[in-house]
Amino acid sequence: MNEQSIGTEVESRHLWDHLEEFVRGHIQQFVQRLLVEEVTMRLGRAKSARRAAVDAPEGYRNGYGKPRKLALTCGTITVQRPRVRGLTERFVSRVLPLFKRRTKQVGELLPQLYLHGLALGDFELALRGLLGAGAPLSPASLQRLKAQWQHEYEAWKRRRLEEVEVVYVWADGLYVKAGLEAGKAALLVLIGALTDGRKVVLAVESGQRESKESWGAVLRDLRARGLKPWRCTIADGHLGIWAALAEQQPAAAEQRCWNHRIVNVLDAIPKKHQMAASTLLKTMPYAETHVECERLRDQFSHRYRMLAPKAVERLHADWERLVTFYQFPKDHWPHVRTTNVVESPFAAVRLRTRAGKRYQRVESATALIWKVLQVAERTFRRLNAPELLPAVYAGTPYVDGVQSPHVIRQEVAA
Repeated sequence: MNEQSIGTEVESRHLWDHLEEFVRGHIQQFVQRLLVEEVTMRLGRAKSARRAAVDAPEGYRNGYGKPRKLALTCGTITVQRPRVRGLTERFVSRVLPLFKRRTKQVGELLPQLYLHGLALGDFELALRGLLGAGAPLSPASLQRLKAQWQHEYEAWKRRRLEEVEVVYVWADGLYVKAGLEAGKAALLVLIGALTDGRKVVLAVESGQRESKESWGAVLRDLRARGLKPWRCTIADGHLGIWAALAEQQPAAAEQRCWNHRIVNVLDAIPKKHQMAASTLLKTMPYAETHVECERLRDQFSHRYRMLAPKAVERLHADWERLVTFYQFPKDHWPHVRTTNVVESPFAAVRLRTRAGKRYQRVESATALIWKVLQVAERTFRRLNAPELLPAVYAGTPYVDGVQSPHVIRQEVAA
């Protein structure tokens, strides 16, 4: 091996050992250049360039501000914002606004880490290796961040909803340990599907268990802020939500979660028979027609009425709410058969409630969980066939997932 190849290998190994530092250094230089270029564009001339004698843009450079640290997901960098004087209005950087110490992505990371079981006192130590020793993430700054989330949550609860057109709503409750009470507080969550196919968080409220009164208060608040009635509500078997809907949304269809029902039925079947029973139960919500679904139900009843009569009773209970989804487009069935839409974001929240001992206040838990749901909202899967949603919102009837022939004939005649 010649000396040149040996030197190249040593140089490459040195670069690899310091790759993180190398990348952060280049990012720091790039951000600094962006800040300088932003001022150049505002003043219309480069640094040290003479100002035009006639019709020159106002303002001039006045050095740099104090070095400030900025936490990125790739680490922490240090930059200096150029100072500008002589302007009619104060110059505000769009690259690095005042008082910003972390990027939006780092800010979104913090509530997720907390919900995954990381205590506030451990943040600085845990993130030091990722963001660097100088990252502005002290326990005090995190407490201020929590206060900011609380403020944002309160503003979010007051937003108007007249322009929001909701087709489907998923409802569920989450129980967390909070405050001095021996029991758990219920957080009531509603997620809605809009006419453009997006899913959004509509409500996150604390309540006394999942009672009719608590759910009723949530529904009344949404209506008071201008939300119009939706077409269908998907929820599990808690009676509180159904009683509240009967008063607040009497015209909306109601669909019970098949996943919850299957679990409840299997609990009443001896373990050695559960696998076979589970296979039959799971075929029911995938039946092509309402009639076929009921045929499978009757088959299950005939097979298990002597072995597990309680399981058969549970399957038949409130049956009409289990097959409501046949009244909506077939493309939407995967979304409306279960409450998976709201259950999935709750997974991280439930992990945190198991990892942590107790939230100090119910309000703190509500604001924090709202923040996590807001972050998760950006990754919510859009509904299949969103082009059908306006028609569903308008009340177009469907039979076994297909638009009613009577309606189709009317459209052709028109």
